[in-house]
Amino acid sequence: MAATKKSTATKSPAAKENSAATRAVAAKGPAVPAVLSTRALNRATLERQLLLRRTAMPAKDAVEHLVGLQAQNVKPPYYQLLARLDGFDPAELAALLESREAVRMVTLRSTIHLHTAADALTLRPFVQLARDREVKLFRKGLVGVDPDRLKEAARELVEERPRTPKEIREALAVRWPDADPQSLGTAARCLLPLVQVTPRGVWGRSGQVALTTVGHWLDGARERVPSPDDLVLRYLGAFGPASVRDMQSWAGLTRLREVFERLRPRLITFRDANGTELFDLPDAPRPDEDTPAPPRFLPEFDNVLLGHADRTRVIPPQYRGRNGNGNQAYGAVLVDGFLAAIWRLGAGTGPETGSGPDSGAVTLTVQPLGDLGHTDRDAVTEEAVRMLTTMTAPDAAAYDIRFATFVDFD
Repeated sequence: MAATKKSTATKSPAAKENSAATRAVAAKGPAVPAVLSTRALNRATLERQLLLRRTAMPAKDAVEHLVGLQAQNVKPPYYQLLARLDGFDPAELAALLESREAVRMVTLRSTIHLHTAADALTLRPFVQLARDREVKLFRKGLVGVDPDRLKEAARELVEERPRTPKEIREALAVRWPDADPQSLGTAARCLLPLVQVTPRGVWGRSGQVALTTVGHWLDGARERVPSPDDLVLRYLGAFGPASVRDMQSWAGLTRLREVFERLRPRLITFRDANGTELFDLPDAPRPDEDTPAPPRFLPEFDNVLLGHADRTRVIPPQYRGRNGNGNQAYGAVLVDGFLAAIWRLGAGTGPETGSGPDSGAVTLTVQPLGDLGHTDRDAVTEEAVRMLTTMTAPDAAAYDIRFATFVDFD
């Protein structure tokens, strides 16, 4: 694993302030500062996200710890775990999907996530109110359509056999010919907890999107209304320290303040550099801000990039929006814990396309967003080789790793 050289420079004033605050509260409990600098937040978040060092952990346990993996596209969950787990093999995650121990479905932020089966049965009810509100955005195309009847009609369709989105739209349009087919399909997706059945999402295989209900796919398992308190605690365990707005942004929900207030006696609080109140678990790890953070290649929409309303703990303000351009998103490269470059693989082998390895020569292009010195480039290259060795076909002719510009942000 690539290692970043630890700086021997004098600690910053913020670091000294954090150290002094830590000593001041040491007698009262965990050695934590009252104010967390951006670097301290960065290191705490990377530790929770398993990104400070690769962890020997089963893929299923990692998916559960992270409260799911963003999976709008097919490959990103595999790249997310490669960046976090020691000895990760894509076949391990693929096997979880095939055995139905993990599923892909719309949950957080109305986007597709990969969850353990147990989490799928609780997280979807947790965000269902937001999905119900989303249906109202399409009311102009649903005039005369009763939502309850639509929900049951769609359920009958997808539980008879998995259906593609096109098949769902067309079948519902027969029942409601005056409604907008696209609105009907979107409403069905919002009202029902639909999973994408395999082989979709399985490494090395391909398959179009086909949907059925999570209960049907999991042999009659029933959804369970979750405890908001438990989910807040899990969120902090994977993304903390964090504000109320951070969790609301992550979940795509509002009105979570009362849950945090109810939990306040069980939590500790900090302030960030802007004075925002942050909540955390008392015994959660908060490493020193000078803890080394090796380079990591992350796919587009990685958890750590989307887990907070204030993303400056990972994305420097000057690079905001630079890991995407319009509707096109790119992989992110973290250097010293922060976004420092974007990346893509040539010939359609990147995490944003396809669902399995490709053969032939593989070109990885890394575009630095600022100055990237020789030492950092060497460490990034070493990490790139590790990624390519695992995630591309064993008979790939060669690895061509380039530092070049492929997106013009001007």
